[in-house]
Amino acid sequence: MKRIFILFTVLGVLFLTSAEAARLKDLANIQGVRSNQLIGYGLVVGLKGTGDGNQTQFTVQSIVNMLKRLGVTVDMAQVKVKNVAAVMVTAELPAFAKVGQKLDVLVSSLGDAKSLQGGTLLLTPLKGADGQVYALAQGPISIGGFAAGGAAGGGVQKNHPTAGRIPGGATVEREVPVDLLHRQEITLALRDYDFTTVTRATEVINAYLGAPYARALDGKTISVRIPDQYRHNIVGFIAEVERLEVNPDTVAKVVLDERTGTVVMGENVRISKVAIAHGNLSIQIKERPRVSQPPPFSPGATVVVPESQVSVTEEGNRIVVLEEGASIGELVRALNAVGATPRDLIAIFQAIKAAGALQAELKII
Repeated sequence: MKRIFILFTVLGVLFLTSAEAARLKDLANIQGVRSNQLIGYGLVVGLKGTGDGNQTQFTVQSIVNMLKRLGVTVDMAQVKVKNVAAVMVTAELPAFAKVGQKLDVLVSSLGDAKSLQGGTLLLTPLKGADGQVYALAQGPISIGGFAAGGAAGGGVQKNHPTAGRIPGGATVEREVPVDLLHRQEITLALRDYDFTTVTRATEVINAYLGAPYARALDGKTISVRIPDQYRHNIVGFIAEVERLEVNPDTVAKVVLDERTGTVVMGENVRISKVAIAHGNLSIQIKERPRVSQPPPFSPGATVVVPESQVSVTEEGNRIVVLEEGASIGELVRALNAVGATPRDLIAIFQAIKAAGALQAELKII
C-alpha cells in the first residue's frame, strides 16, 4: 500500500507543478493585512478530580489571587486544586476583526492535570505582542476525547485530554487598525520567493492596468501604484489584482519525510549520470533523442524530445552506470515497479544527492 501511495504522490505532484495558472490571491499576501496571535493565562474549573496536583504552586496562587479579587479571603495552605487546572489560552485574531466578533480559542494544560474533560474556562484576557488586551475568552471546553483509569493503575485514553477548544469562546474587545483608504500603493508579498514568478506577476499586472504601475522590488515583493481611477475604490482595486492569474515557477526540490516514508518531488527534478545499486535492485535509465516532425504546412516546429527507457533487475547486486540523465519520476516508477519501499527511495535519493547527481534541493522533514 505504501508503495502505491508513493507512486501516486509523485505523479500527482508532477501534474500539479506543471498545472494551469494560479490566482495572485493564492500566491501572495497584501503586506500589512495579516492575522495576529493572542495569548492568555487562565483557570479551568469543574474538573472531576483530574486537575493539577497540590504541588503545582502557580495554580494554587492563581486561585487565591482570583478569589481575593472577588472579595474572598482564603488561606493558601488550605486550597485544594484537584478540580482546577492552570491553562494557557491562545487564539488568532484575523485581519479586519471587529469588536464583538467571536474567535475560536485553544486551551492547553500548563500543570500536571490529567484531563480537561468537563471543565469550564473562567474569564481570561487575551493579549497581543504589544501587551494590550484584544479579546476575552470564557466557556466550556470541548476536548474531543477522554481519559479514564482504575485504582489498579490501568486506564484508557482517547485523543489528547489535556488540550481542547472553545468554538467561538472569545469575544474581540479591541481592533487592530489597518488603513487602506489613504495608501498610494499596495505591496504584494509572494508566499514563496521566486524571481521568475515575481517577474511574471509584475508583467501580468502591468498588462492588465495598461501601464507600468507594478514593479518587482526583489524575488518576493511587488509594489503596485494605485491608479487615479481607483483612489476611491481601493478595495475593488485589490480584488481585481487578486483575481489576475499567473503561471508560477517552481524550484527543483525533493522532500523526504523519514518518519512516514513519504517522498514528494517537483517535475523539474533531474538526475545526472550515476550508478545505482541498492540491496538487490539495479536500475538502468537511458534517454535517446527522438525527432518530432509536425505535419506539412502546420504552424508547428521540428523539435527533439527525449524518449526514456527504463529497465530494472533484481538479481545479484550489480552496479549499472547510467549513460545519460533522466527525470527522477522515471527512477521512482522503476523502483515502485519492483516493490521498493519508501525507505529504499529515501536512502537512494540521499545517496544520489551525496554523489552530486541530483540536480535539485533535497529537503528532509
